Order: sequence, then structure tokens, then C-alpha cells
Amino acid sequence: MNVWYLAKKELRSYLLSPLAWVLLAVYFALGGYFFSGAIIITGRADMTGYFANMAITLLFVVPALTMRLWAEEEARGTARFLLTAPLTVTEVVTAKFLAALALMLLAELVSLVYVLILSRLGSPDWGIIFASYLGFTLLMAACLAVGLFASSISSSQMVAGLTAFGLLLLLWVVDWVSSSVPAGLGSVLKALSFPGHLIDFLKGMVVTDHIVFYLSAVFFFLFLAVESIAKRTWA
Repeated sequence: MNVWYLAKKELRSYLLSPLAWVLLAVYFALGGYFFSGAIIITGRADMTGYFANMAITLLFVVPALTMRLWAEEEARGTARFLLTAPLTVTEVVTAKFLAALALMLLAELVSLVYVLILSRLGSPDWGIIFASYLGFTLLMAACLAVGLFASSISSSQMVAGLTAFGLLLLLWVVDWVSSSVPAGLGSVLKALSFPGHLIDFLKGMVVTDHIVFYLSAVFFFLFLAVESIAKRTWA
């Protein structure tokens, strides 16, 4: 109950923030550009190009969105006060994550307009569209967890944002050198690539391994955030 109350409070705070609306406006503008561009270039009634390009925008949108989640509490000196309420660190982290995820899911609801457009233009493959939405949502959740962890290790929102961007960029390009290293290490690097696990979803394949990877990334980085906040707050 406490988690949902705090999550709603955080979401309301987001919706009252000019920065959140600016980010959403940029997100919507890029979404419209990528969708129309993909349709014009490929001539196909699908959203593969849209999701492939929107995945890249997460590198910039997520750090800006998550940098305030805990760093702001530290800067304002409200961190200890928040944790003296009947809330555990895990509940606070979960609530903040759910609020950020809810905001991004609300943003993705707008993209359903593109699905309606596709249904008018042709006969889209609904299986591919469903799989693409699922994969993108999982990727988005994993990126938000990374951003929340980055926010938990600094009292500076700027540092938190840059740290989140750096971590996400590393997880984006980690497999680029996979062909230049020993096979075993190359396989590990490929397995850690965030966008690498999205490809099959964009092809319409819902693979359990990819779902497990993204969910594991979410829990792993949220766990790190909990540990970081606990050590910083009570040190």
C-alpha cells in the first residue's frame, strides 16, 4: 500500500514538472518522425523501424528522466526523512521505479495512434507489433532501472544523468568488440548487450531468454540502487 501511494505521489510530481513535459514532447516528436520516415523509406506497414530508432532515444531520455529520482532527495536533504516514514529502502526504490515506468508507458500509449494508421494503410502483422511492444517495454524498464541506480549514487542530478548515460551507452556498445576477443568472452559481451536482446522481438519472436535477461537486469540494478541508498543514507 505504501509503495502504490508513493508511486502515485512520484508520478504526480513528474506530471507537474516542466522538464518531464519537455522530454515527452521531444519523445513524441521523434516518434512521429521515425514512424513516418520508416513508412516512407520501406513502404511497409510495420513498426520495426519505429521501435529500432526509439530504442536509441532511450539513451538520452532515460538519464534526463531518472537523474532526479534519488539525487534530488539527497540534494534537498529529504532522504533520511523519507526513510524514517513507514517505508523500507526497497519500497522507496520500487515506488520511484514504478512511477518512472508508468510515465514512459503513458508516453507509449500515444504510439497506438501509429498502429491505427498502419491498419488503415495496409495489413500489418499483429504478432510482430505485439512482440515489438513487449520487447521495447522490457528494454525501457531495464534502462529505467539503470537510471535509478545511477541516481542513487550521487546527490548531483547532473552527475547522476551523466552516469546513467555512460552506463547505458556501455551496455549499448558492449558487444562491438565481441568479434575481436576470444570466443567465450565475445559470447558474454553479446549476452550483455541491451539492444541485442531486442532484435528478435522486432522480428516477431518472443524468446524467453530475452525476457529473462531484461527482467534480471531490472532486478539487478534495482538491487544495486537499494544497496547504494542504504549505505549512503545510514553511513
